[in-house]
Amino acid sequence: MLQEMRKYSKSWIANIFLGVLALSFVSWGVGDMINGRTDTSVAKVGGTVVDRTEFSRDFQNAMKQEGARRGEPTITADEARKIGLGDAVLESKISQTALDNVVSKLGLTVSDAQVVAVIQRIPSFAGLTGQFDRRVFLQAVERFGYTEQGFLQLMKSDMARTQLSRAMEGGFTLPPGYAKYLFAYFFETRAADYIVVEDKALGTIPTPPDSALQTYIKAHADRFSTPEYRDVTYAWLTPADVMAQVKVTDDQIKQAYDESKGTYVIPEKRDVEQILFASEAVAKAAYDKASKGTKFQDITNEKGEKPIAQPALTTADFDAGTAKAVFALTKDGVTPPQKTAAGGWQLVKVTAITPGVNRTLDQVKEEIRGRLALDGAVAKLTDISNAYTDQSSKGLSLLEAAKAVGMHTGRVAAIDAQGLGPDGKKTAAPDDQEFRELVFHTEAGEEGDPQTTKQNNVYVVSVSGSTPPKLKPLAEVREAALAGWMAQERARLLKQKAQQLTAQADKEGSLDGAAKAIGVTIQKSPAIPHNFTDDTFGQQLVQAIFQAGPGKAAVGPRAKGGGYVVARVTGIVHPAISEKDPRFLMAARQLGAQAGGSISESYVAEQRDEQKVVYNRKNIDSVQGGEPQ
Repeated sequence: MLQEMRKYSKSWIANIFLGVLALSFVSWGVGDMINGRTDTSVAKVGGTVVDRTEFSRDFQNAMKQEGARRGEPTITADEARKIGLGDAVLESKISQTALDNVVSKLGLTVSDAQVVAVIQRIPSFAGLTGQFDRRVFLQAVERFGYTEQGFLQLMKSDMARTQLSRAMEGGFTLPPGYAKYLFAYFFETRAADYIVVEDKALGTIPTPPDSALQTYIKAHADRFSTPEYRDVTYAWLTPADVMAQVKVTDDQIKQAYDESKGTYVIPEKRDVEQILFASEAVAKAAYDKASKGTKFQDITNEKGEKPIAQPALTTADFDAGTAKAVFALTKDGVTPPQKTAAGGWQLVKVTAITPGVNRTLDQVKEEIRGRLALDGAVAKLTDISNAYTDQSSKGLSLLEAAKAVGMHTGRVAAIDAQGLGPDGKKTAAPDDQEFRELVFHTEAGEEGDPQTTKQNNVYVVSVSGSTPPKLKPLAEVREAALAGWMAQERARLLKQKAQQLTAQADKEGSLDGAAKAIGVTIQKSPAIPHNFTDDTFGQQLVQAIFQAGPGKAAVGPRAKGGGYVVARVTGIVHPAISEKDPRFLMAARQLGAQAGGSISESYVAEQRDEQKVVYNRKNIDSVQGGEPQ
């Protein structure tokens, strides 16, 4: 449960801003009115409300993540329900809330400074120089539906929960005897005799009757059916169509440059380590040590303090003299003692250098012109979309309204999801995947509103009818169907044969009979640890070998080349164990950490039971897109 909680509540925060996904957020309508109040909860944990808005946001994020995993922008609500995604997200949110309640009760806190430090290390909040950029940060959190304070609070809660989980998990150790037992198992190696059962062991398979092929075709309808075709009328317009109407003046370019000058003119920055001294003499002595090879981090001042890291400093962060000394150094250079404004002395070591950026107006003029022209074109397309909507609301058809506002129009009587017609050739419709997705997400008989794509193209579609997929006749697909059926049948029979030979080896206590039955030679394996793989032994087969007792047979697919391997365990070796062995010590720590994680999971489950969870199924179903089917 704790892993699920982290997956859907904690990790997604970082994932969004690490650039894993470009997520969007949705708003949901008000809930049912009960006694004059709006109930926006999807659950209550110990009296704490899990709000529908938060749940819907996390649910949408999870749908986007699952879509990205599949190589798609998102998955549908129906697909999410089928795999139980919404319930998984909700249960994670409930577990998170249960821990939040414990954190609040215990008074665990995280300072604003700690939160800021974490946020400043998130790469997607960095500007062009690679350092944290507040403007980029604010734009990002706003784009993802947060206020600055709301995002800070989200991070603060997450870090507080992490404190709690680390307190439960940290430092947990297993009893030495149990750790040794597990260590012996994990580092156990095995040996086996084996035979390879290949396709030739089957011989000839009789040609199936047509009835078997028809059954196979129906079971694989997606492979042997025509695609769905849609009859669509459409209108479209792209930024290129209106770009010539956009005039960008030099004054506009200059204004845009000035407004974004921080993007084009960026001072050089340096990461440094800095240490302060009360007296010049001590500072000089420390400088002499550094000059003779003493590590800078090993230097201390009169109070025993060590250097402090200071990232991304500019000349403005130092007084003039120190700035000149620091910015004259190469990487890893150390300044001589520098007097501070407070009267003390300091040494500064440069640990990293980020070159400045200085792009003049002339250098970026055409770049800005293109951006402003595109912005202007997009604005014009928005105006045209609104004008289309006005015309459509007067009762004009799609074609009439589009003509009135200057949009291109077209019609394709039959187009599939790949943009092909029944003849297998590209249709005249726009060759744009987003256009095709729009066509196939529009109900037949429905005329959609103008939609803007990621490329800023505007489309309006009206689907007047669709031709559903239809199984192709056997005569048309016989060759492919026969090949598919044969491959499936041979795979089934080969697996069955390997299992029969495994049973025979166990019965006879030897591989001799099984090897003779298929005319192959018995081979000997190398030493096989748990994580062993090669062209013969894949993980599934290795796992089966470790599950088999001494002298027993195991079967699994061959790692490469197809077929199966029947192996008989001939030897088991356990390592000699010393509690001082680094491998044992590392394994014991890892096992302790895993056990600590299990304790955290149990604690979360206990807190859920103790705090009691009350579900609001009506609001849950509304977030997930209606009643589950």
